[in-house]
Amino acid sequence: MRVMIAPDSFGDTLTAADAAAAIARGWAGVRSGDELELAPQSDGGPGFVEVLASRIGTIHVADVDGPLGTPVQARWLLDGTVAYIESAQACGLHLVDGPLTPQSALKANSYGVGQLLSEALTSGATSIVVGLGGSSCTDGGRAMIRALGGLGSAIERFSGIDLVAASDVENPLLGDAGAARVFGPQKGADTETVERLEELNADWAAVLSAAGHDVADRPGAGAAGGMGAALFALGGRQVPGASVVAERTGQRELLDSVDLVLTGEGKFDSQSLGGKLVTRIAAAGGATGIETVVLAGQVTLSEHDLASAGISAAHSISEFAGSVEVAMTDAANQLEKLAAHLASSAVAGPSNRGGARKE
Repeated sequence: MRVMIAPDSFGDTLTAADAAAAIARGWAGVRSGDELELAPQSDGGPGFVEVLASRIGTIHVADVDGPLGTPVQARWLLDGTVAYIESAQACGLHLVDGPLTPQSALKANSYGVGQLLSEALTSGATSIVVGLGGSSCTDGGRAMIRALGGLGSAIERFSGIDLVAASDVENPLLGDAGAARVFGPQKGADTETVERLEELNADWAAVLSAAGHDVADRPGAGAAGGMGAALFALGGRQVPGASVVAERTGQRELLDSVDLVLTGEGKFDSQSLGGKLVTRIAAAGGATGIETVVLAGQVTLSEHDLASAGISAAHSISEFAGSVEVAMTDAANQLEKLAAHLASSAVAGPSNRGGARKE
């Protein structure tokens, strides 16, 4: 049997590549005769560059400013004249030292992403794909534009460049569904800080509008703390991050040649049914009659939900390990053991659903 192993990242616990490797170890330990095709996935957030680099291009490393001004080394990918940048490499949540606080939420900025964009332009890239997600900032991409020399200079530099915002986020920049109010609390912002960030982004939206770029209300403008809006102002267009990865890594060709797909993510819940990566893979596999099985940190969906999404079964690491805590602190080992268990039972039997806490 030929098996495609194509998980997303498991939150902050496992990268997509690490998750794929753990599943492969467990499965191969039981079914050594199966041919395994590791194809970790990403929707544009953390791991975007790593996933693409496993299939295409050459990795480059740049010294840039982190979200709080501390220098960091950020990896980006060049494939011919197409550059791939991951915003989280320069301003990801993991780059904030210490706990996330209202102060860090207000100070964090996207300057380093602008430096990466400048690196890509200098390299001769004629197309730049920016993976958005997992950012610690909510500055609307204002610092990113500043790093490119200001709005006028940035627009001129991107003239003739195919600029893509790779993200599945549909939120606008402002309002109750906007970057500050929806995502700010996840980055340490309290109620007062959220409203301050909203005010700052409203001021930035007015600047962009005065320059002829009414982008604040566009779906995706609120992605990565509002970086989507800044990329739109530079002439960028949005493409679902999962679609970018699927196309660049040959997902369709792989699906045409396998018998089973094993995928997964940190928490498989109702949000996953809204077109997130795992259900996109299931839909693509289902179109050709391929069975899809999900291994997730937690599963909160019913059997009916799974069937409607074209998923054969979903298995919870937390349920298998006995607790959410064990599933998170011993993630790779527990995922490997779960994969081995499924391999030994030929993925037979009902799904198991565990815990309700966010992983």
